[in-house]
Amino acid sequence: MNKIVLAHAAAAAAALSAGAAVVATRFVISETDPVSLVFYRYFISVVCFVPVLPTIWPRDKLAASEYVKIAFFGILFFVFFPWAFNASLQYNPAARGAVGLATIPIQTLLVAVAFGREPLTAAKVVGVLLAFSGIVVAFGTAAFGRGNSNYLVGDGLMLLGVFCAAIYSVFSRPTLMRHGPLFVTALAMAFAVAALSPAIALRQGSLALPVLSTKGWIAVVFLGTIAGAVQFSLFMWALRWLPPTTTVLYLTLNPIAAMVLGIVMLGESLTAELVAGMALVLMGILVGSGAYATLRRVALSGFARSG
Repeated sequence: MNKIVLAHAAAAAAALSAGAAVVATRFVISETDPVSLVFYRYFISVVCFVPVLPTIWPRDKLAASEYVKIAFFGILFFVFFPWAFNASLQYNPAARGAVGLATIPIQTLLVAVAFGREPLTAAKVVGVLLAFSGIVVAFGTAAFGRGNSNYLVGDGLMLLGVFCAAIYSVFSRPTLMRHGPLFVTALAMAFAVAALSPAIALRQGSLALPVLSTKGWIAVVFLGTIAGAVQFSLFMWALRWLPPTTTVLYLTLNPIAAMVLGIVMLGESLTAELVAGMALVLMGILVGSGAYATLRRVALSGFARSG
């Protein structure tokens, strides 16, 4: 199994983990605030990386400019993006937030094409639109129902956060390839935690542990470990080997996974809209990643040989 296939698997696994993270975030956000949740989540993630730091630290000395780049990427992706995401869920229901989050492949494709980082192909455009349509179909009624004036604030925060993620996905790839995804992820998270420390100290008077329920702590630990260190390591590794738009296209599995978890864990009903949405998302990923074209070529080749 080559690295490209593994990268696709890693991107899919990261997206499914992110779906579980949405559920955990919605569960614990009522016990804390968006900034504190980001800080403690990634503090736990950094602790998880500490034992492996000696093995992933680059042998060659890094230039100061490289540290600046990694710090910038860390603050962009591990501070602004999750803060905007968490904050948006205080104004909007999860369904509406899922539709906003599903714009990440669209924004990533636009940024990548605008800056010459990726060619604009029909397959990518069709794949992105199919995946986004799948989210709209799955969440349409709940997401676009009658809301309140605060919905625009939530929409703006979500789109701002997604834009930060798009910028990161497009411009961090060279740094990931030079220094390795695990090292860049660990150091970027450490810079994010350091940047947030003064804000948390001022807000709480110290960096003492927050007061959460047992279930709240379980959610935060999950967000920091499986949905933190593991999830982002998989995503960054995939981003190293796949084009940015292809990698983030898998993130449209995120809200679908959250809905499936709701069915499995909370006894929610399986709807025709969810099934149709899942089909469109999967078709979008197949088309946008090039898998559909590859399977079609293999099938036609086999048909030609048999004929």
